[in-house]
Amino acid sequence: MQAHRPVVIGVTGGSGSGKTTVSQEIYTHLAGESVLMIQQDAYYKNQDDLTMEQRRQVNYDHPAAFDMELLASNIAKLVERQAVEEPIYDYVKSTRNQATKHVEPADVIIVEGVLLFVDPVLRDLLDIKIFVDTDDDLRFIRRLQRDIEQRGRSVESVINQYLASVKPMYHQFVEPTKRYADVILPEGGQNKVGINMLEAQIREILTHEHRKD
Repeated sequence: MQAHRPVVIGVTGGSGSGKTTVSQEIYTHLAGESVLMIQQDAYYKNQDDLTMEQRRQVNYDHPAAFDMELLASNIAKLVERQAVEEPIYDYVKSTRNQATKHVEPADVIIVEGVLLFVDPVLRDLLDIKIFVDTDDDLRFIRRLQRDIEQRGRSVESVINQYLASVKPMYHQFVEPTKRYADVILPEGGQNKVGINMLEAQIREILTHEHRKD
């Protein structure tokens, strides 16, 4: 008996929108199902050929910072029920680790990332596209808290980066992709009703696929 096609769910939104929380909530709600999560941040390009100073100058909020081709290729293989080797990104060195993470296919594939809907090849692999829509000021506050507490950044450096690249890249590349979304989810992980509805829809798709088997 041939295995049914996995359901691929894409979750995007600006930095600090709550897209990671939404992805984790969906993952948790689907307990008991065969489910895996992929983060686009793991697919930042390898930068071994750049000096540390050059790596600091890279605009990590621009689509060119990501290896979209590898991400799309790996998702396509997972859809075909093939295992893949996922990159591991070293945020301290701003390049990839030499090691990789072995990822086995699953019935539900949740893909999360800030620039997920930009690439048409990648976008077409997503069965359900979710845009987490959160006000700019709230997203900035969340990013400020995260970068200070988790990444040891100074307030000044976070503000400078936000004004120089995060905000303009959001309005240039991320917000326009809202038109591709099947679901626009306000308030991020706080929107329990929306997440429960998504869970019900995903389970309905899975049930339908199992019936076809």
